[in-house]
Amino acid sequence: MSTRRQLLRLGAASGFLGVTGSLVNLAGRSAAAPAAARPVRVGNQTLTPFTVPLTVPQTLRPVLRTASTDYYSVTMHRRRLEILPGTRTEVYTYNGDLPGPTIRATSGRRVVVRQRNRLDMPTAVHLHGGATAPGDDGSGTATIPPGGERVYTYPNRQPHATLWMHDHTHHLEAEHLYRGLASLYLLTDRTEAALPLPQGQFDVPLVLRDAHLDADAQLVWTMDDADNRTTILVNGRPWPRFQVQARRYRFRLVNSSNLRFFLLQLADASEITVIGSDGGLLEAPVTVPYVLLSPGERLEVVVDFSRYQPGTSVVLHNLLGPGPFEQVGSVMRFDVVPARGRDRSSVPQRLRTLPPRPTPTVRRTVELRMDEPGTGHRAYIDGKVFDPNRIDTTVAWGSTEEWTVTNGNVFMPHNFHMHLVQFRVLGRGDGPADPTESGLKDTVVVWPGQPVRLQATFDTWRGVYPYHCHMVDHSAMGMMANLRIV
Repeated sequence: MSTRRQLLRLGAASGFLGVTGSLVNLAGRSAAAPAAARPVRVGNQTLTPFTVPLTVPQTLRPVLRTASTDYYSVTMHRRRLEILPGTRTEVYTYNGDLPGPTIRATSGRRVVVRQRNRLDMPTAVHLHGGATAPGDDGSGTATIPPGGERVYTYPNRQPHATLWMHDHTHHLEAEHLYRGLASLYLLTDRTEAALPLPQGQFDVPLVLRDAHLDADAQLVWTMDDADNRTTILVNGRPWPRFQVQARRYRFRLVNSSNLRFFLLQLADASEITVIGSDGGLLEAPVTVPYVLLSPGERLEVVVDFSRYQPGTSVVLHNLLGPGPFEQVGSVMRFDVVPARGRDRSSVPQRLRTLPPRPTPTVRRTVELRMDEPGTGHRAYIDGKVFDPNRIDTTVAWGSTEEWTVTNGNVFMPHNFHMHLVQFRVLGRGDGPADPTESGLKDTVVVWPGQPVRLQATFDTWRGVYPYHCHMVDHSAMGMMANLRIV
């Protein structure tokens, strides 16, 4: 089944589709004038979208640098931060920010992070997309007790990638992520640094998520509650506006939601150039009218704002629900101003060369499934609820395997995340993978009724690592399993 047809099914199942009954077509909306927005009701106040300025997560500075290693210190706190203007919302944070501060790392240079837990419950920090030793993976049961601390070592023996850190405490991961425990980890290398892509202030992370805020502007936590999480946040700000110069920008899109899919399109339906995915740059750029992000996925895109006249505003829309369009149908607004200086950036037609795929020696099947609405509240991999003490799959170190992952639900989408490795998406059903999935991936959408074939090589660390649905409420309900590399 084509990606477009799958999106239509997802839209129908989520209860949010364009008024025409198809993918919302915004091409007729003009971006030549400032994009006005209707006020929306959030909690007990009314907020007009695009009135709050976007903030960019701060870069964390090392507390110590040696010839081979950067050392960082991070503390997990409860904080009351302003999300809605004039109010304070209690969140869980890394170093007091939402999202937490960004660590910028370099391939081949080690990073050591001391994580201090000042919350009143255990935590575990997972570097999503990172190739780390089992003890540093942050998987579930290796927790930091309240008042305790743990040192995580990241060797960075992998290519450049937009990675991110989030809580992974068994049974608590969904609530902890929802309440704010997420931050960025941007890994670079010589391949990426040599390219003329937008950089510095023109390389901007956009961490997307949703939230349900009550009348007192406090986060409401209910497991598997996609319908009511209708406040859209970008870098912790509700429906923000961002001033951009009339030039190229690189945006690192991260979906840190528990459940929400984003189907993103500019209001005038102009082209978006995809240059990277979870595991770094694609081999060649792909130009598309919209991009899809499931929870945990990352995409790197370039948008050329020089095609707009200064004074223009263009809205970034979300074409999928659930939720009312006036709330979840818009994400943020870009306000274009004149460029200051010449734009010397460009998008090369060749971005990198990926190594050839070895011939797989083992083939496996994996089924994701959860109880249908009204029949229960558990989730399964291959018919089993997660048991942290059970090994579900044993993999020989150094082997290359092909996994076919299927979705056992009729209408509900899932996605699939594997710790430790970056895999390649070989195809969907009888067809090829989407061009935006042609690079290295660690998280992939699994549509109902459509098997996805993946290939992974397990040649880094030995030990136990989980694989799971990264619609994190689903994994917390049991849709997770363990593999052991021996």
